[in-house]
Amino acid sequence: MSTGRLEVICGEDSSGKTAMALGRALQALTEQKTVIVIQFLKGSEKTGNLEVLKRMEPELKVFRFEKSDRYFAELSDAEKKDEEINIRNGLNFAKKVLVTGECDILILDEILGILDEGIISLEELKALICQARQSEAELIMTGTVYPQELDEYADEITKVQTRYEHCEG
Repeated sequence: MSTGRLEVICGEDSSGKTAMALGRALQALTEQKTVIVIQFLKGSEKTGNLEVLKRMEPELKVFRFEKSDRYFAELSDAEKKDEEINIRNGLNFAKKVLVTGECDILILDEILGILDEGIISLEELKALICQARQSEAELIMTGTVYPQELDEYADEITKVQTRYEHCEG
């Protein structure tokens, strides 16, 4: 049974936050746990390669609610407004997952990004975290910008930083 923990993985773009969260998912699968991943701001399932993850169903399920096949940042303002509705559907699904206890671990990939984009408020995110604690599900959140106001909620914060060094030789 999960302990209602909150883990946050944050850092620069393309620093491996999603890969790290998926690594936690694979570790959970080896412990006979079920994992649901909801990805935000990454476009529809046409974007990226999800076939490998789909093979791990039903223990690992990945969802994207956005309809566009482009990343959120690439959309026009009108397209972003449309996608915000789809993103909210993803959030509502996350709440349903927590209420029904459908998984041991819920990964909300780039949820901090939708906070940063102003799609959800900090209060809404805190309420979701409290809901996860009540359900005893482990919650893993990723994103680039980490708000200090979440410090009191987080059990573990991993800040990923990519550092490039040039080797001479």
